[in-house]
Amino acid sequence: MIIFSVVLALGLTEWFTKLHEEGQTHQVLHQLRQELISNKEAEADQFQYHKKIMRKIDSVLHHPEYAQQFIHNEEIDLHVIVDSGVLKHDLNDIAWQVAKQHNVFAKLDLSTYSVLADAYDNQQRIAKTEDEIGKLLLSSESRKPENLRITLILMRDNIFAWSVERGPSLIEKYTRAIDKLKNY
Repeated sequence: MIIFSVVLALGLTEWFTKLHEEGQTHQVLHQLRQELISNKEAEADQFQYHKKIMRKIDSVLHHPEYAQQFIHNEEIDLHVIVDSGVLKHDLNDIAWQVAKQHNVFAKLDLSTYSVLADAYDNQQRIAKTEDEIGKLLLSSESRKPENLRITLILMRDNIFAWSVERGPSLIEKYTRAIDKLKNY
């Protein structure tokens, strides 16, 4: 009788632990899906914003009097081109980090994990836009009036390469990842 009671207690403890872990996994994956949905919306808006910045840079490149407002006395007025910062939105990865800490990916198939990892890796590349533009604009060479044109071209090229070219692909990756997590 005692042995049966101990085995029953261990079995129930194991069962309750498993239920708790499954609930926690479900909750983390739900939060991850919500984060992906928010990031997809933010990236769609940011993609349009970056295309607008590129049009402004092209306009500045074609109108020297407008370009002089961007760099004047070796000071850069970024607001001539950028309304809401280089990155209009931060793309979050908090739920992704929590999911990694809780090892919920061990409970997912390789295909789902692969889609999620790809989306977050590409998200990091787009987030790099701000760093690259910062390096460019904080260099003393970029602030010289004679380098105005090349500074603007490099800025446009960075935004194009790090964000505009990658934006539609990231939005598609978000869509696939959200679909993979549709049960959460």
